[in-house]
Amino acid sequence: MSKNKIAFQGELGAYSHIAVKEVFADAEIKTCSTFEETFKTAFEDETYKILIPLENSLAGRVADIHYLLPKYKLQIHGEHFQTVEHNLIARPEAELKDIKFVRSHAQAIGQCQKIIMENKYKTIISADTAGSAKELADSKDKSVAAIASKLSAEIYNLKILQKNIEDEKGNVTRFLIMGKNVQQPEFKKEKKYVTTCIFRLKSKPSALYKSLGGFATNQINMTKLESFSVKNTFAQTNFYLDFEGHLDDKLVQNAMEELGFHTESLDILGVYEASKFRQK
Repeated sequence: MSKNKIAFQGELGAYSHIAVKEVFADAEIKTCSTFEETFKTAFEDETYKILIPLENSLAGRVADIHYLLPKYKLQIHGEHFQTVEHNLIARPEAELKDIKFVRSHAQAIGQCQKIIMENKYKTIISADTAGSAKELADSKDKSVAAIASKLSAEIYNLKILQKNIEDEKGNVTRFLIMGKNVQQPEFKKEKKYVTTCIFRLKSKPSALYKSLGGFATNQINMTKLESFSVKNTFAQTNFYLDFEGHLDDKLVQNAMEELGFHTESLDILGVYEASKFRQK
């Protein structure tokens, strides 16, 4: 049986890499420097799936993803919720007293302000967390530490000086598993499903209010609704929508029919089983 082929954005040791290891225990992986490259990998080669971070419980949505979803129109296989645990890591010979600088992705630095402020560390912004660990491994400066994952420390032979340095616990990133030619799972009443779509409304007063009325009357729970601008204009807006339910459910079909009356475009990105994390 052939291995799953999975692409993700970032260096080895990134939180996306950790998510891949949890979802696909024995996968052939490809690292990509940008999210665009990651989407393009699966778009051009249907043997690849990609794991893409969509949103974080502390930092909100991940930049660029909402614009790449309608551009490539890959389909969603499933979702995964990954706990993010930041560590202060350094070169093997470094001690805590040696550290004067910390490098990492801007979001990671923002999520670890307590330790940075208490120790008066100067910050260096890097493209990603695992990349900052890789840069640290290539340097000989023991005054610099990185904020990254435990896996990064293991891969690049670095030392963890302090574990779980994030300001707030419960830091979780939601990932989407995407690819081409995805078959919709069979509808079973005992299972929970999520449907994801992107739509653009007709430019009429109360269009959003009217378009969502079918979800209320059919008791369909919307779990995420987010707007993002259409390229090169402020006159129209796209909407990303997650809701609980399966397209083969009659109540969902009623709600989608009502939504369709008020939209210029409507793309279904996927129907997939809800993660067990949602039940916590």
